[in-house]
Amino acid sequence: MVVEEPFKLSIQQDIQLRFVVPGDAEEIRALCEDWFPIEYPETWYRDITSNPKFYSLAATYRNKIMGLVVGEVKTRARCNKEDQGILASSFPDNSHVAYILSLGVAKEFRRLGIASLLLDTLYTYVSRETNCRALFLHVLATNHVAIEFYEKRNFRRSTYLPYYYSINGVPQDGFSYVLYMNGGRPPWSLRDYASFCANGLSQMCRFPLRALHATQYFFYRFCSWRKNKSPSYKKIPSGTL
Repeated sequence: MVVEEPFKLSIQQDIQLRFVVPGDAEEIRALCEDWFPIEYPETWYRDITSNPKFYSLAATYRNKIMGLVVGEVKTRARCNKEDQGILASSFPDNSHVAYILSLGVAKEFRRLGIASLLLDTLYTYVSRETNCRALFLHVLATNHVAIEFYEKRNFRRSTYLPYYYSINGVPQDGFSYVLYMNGGRPPWSLRDYASFCANGLSQMCRFPLRALHATQYFFYRFCSWRKNKSPSYKKIPSGTL
């Protein structure tokens, strides 16, 4: 089917957002099989369309789903082991984070801002309604289009995940990407520790110089004060005695 002039679509006028329902499972399955190289089990489609713990939002055009985002809010303790380190250790295990399970748009509707609309809507929900500290996802290391999309939206690469995916039986590497919010922050990296030590050393080196400048300043003020306080003698004109 050819969609006539898709680039003239107006998101505000032609695209509608709604939460998915169990009857959408087969339509979503067909879309995901076209969008992603990963096979999801039957239970996955059933869960995201019926389980209220998932934030499953569809973008529709003429009552047809052409975009989808699926997210889940969980505590850090409930994250997979490889994801539990996305927050600094100062945050307790019951801190909330949000995971993007899926974000996709039908090919003929891409580059119209629909993926951004779905992502922004999810971000608004998790940042305001759940007090999440981070929004994160996994992406294939070779999916440069998706990586560029997330990096432009201030997601930062967190973890390298070797052999994380299996595509047609072939292991593939992945990355985790994180967007921090509500005061959330990542663990310190080696670069952070090195920067901290360098700044501390710099401050220590500056202290003696500051002390010298202070000493010079007070000595100058003291000398000026002594000069102003020293007695002055009036000169007697010659020939008056």
